[in-house]
Amino acid sequence: MLRFLTAGESHGPCLTAIVEGLPAGLPLDEAKLNQEMARRQEGFGRGGRMKIERDCAEILSGVRFGETLGSPVSLRVVNADWVNWETKMAAFGEPTGPAVTAPRPGHADLGGCQKYDRADVRDILERASARETAARVAVGALCRQLLEACGIAVASRVVSIGGASETAAQEALIAGAKAAGDTLGGCFEVTASGLMPGLGSHIQWDRRLDGQIAAAIVSIPAIKGVEFGEGFRTGELPGSQVHDEIFYSETRGYYRNTNRAGGIEGGMTNGEPIVLRAVMKPIPTLTRPLHSVDILSQQPVLANSERSDVCAVAAAACVAEAMLCIALSTALLDKFAGDSLPQLLAAIAHYRQNLR
Repeated sequence: MLRFLTAGESHGPCLTAIVEGLPAGLPLDEAKLNQEMARRQEGFGRGGRMKIERDCAEILSGVRFGETLGSPVSLRVVNADWVNWETKMAAFGEPTGPAVTAPRPGHADLGGCQKYDRADVRDILERASARETAARVAVGALCRQLLEACGIAVASRVVSIGGASETAAQEALIAGAKAAGDTLGGCFEVTASGLMPGLGSHIQWDRRLDGQIAAAIVSIPAIKGVEFGEGFRTGELPGSQVHDEIFYSETRGYYRNTNRAGGIEGGMTNGEPIVLRAVMKPIPTLTRPLHSVDILSQQPVLANSERSDVCAVAAAACVAEAMLCIALSTALLDKFAGDSLPQLLAAIAHYRQNLR
């Protein structure tokens, strides 16, 4: 069973993660791990925070001389910006500076204050920040290396930003939004290839792989929808134009000439690549803030505005890759139990040889 937790605040000392369930003997490449961390910081429209941080994931336990031990792996991502926030984000002592009391529409600010009975929005926004996804990308980078050892590859691309599909038009829209004090969202696609049929299950609702993947993707801040294959378009077409016909040959086994299902049928992989798309709403921190209400006085105010990105669709795609890697690794280890990588690879090879 693979599971993980993250901890840490956006402007705290660091972000941490602990991962349990990785098989022993998995070779890890530190450069590949931190390559994924750097990818998350890329993309036109990122904010000033990315000029401060140079994210690296430090492994603190569960790995020795480049191989996993089978014990929990813990990681740390240091926040370079912590030096500017030590007095405002200290674990002990008295608060310094004014409280944040003007929640942003579209953010966890107001709901979090109501749920946890807090009078300072900073108590909520620090953890609700997308900065937390740096820890998820670190976990996903470990899982990516597990998938690669099993012959599975995960990739992504930005489909559109602000409705534009061409890079030049996207950058022009982002520049315009920045000048107007606004933000932009968009759509991205994530794929996984090299998968065997049968990951996931139709037996129970919570074992359906598309449900697990959808939950993982929608858990990313600002993601408002996800579709597999032709997705929402299938609601406009007859079945004959939606379902992927099945063929067989001695050399290929079962195969499809189309992949409208996006690689998942009945909650299980069908051997075709997984193809999903997700939509990201515009970031809720605007330099030209929207109307809000002060949570202490209940008087009308403008929403809190802090340093933020104008557009982070490319970064969200990178985080989505990480979450797909985690979901697929979980499904893989659920099906092919093994305490070590050789045991896991042997089980996968036996399964592939005996597929009917």
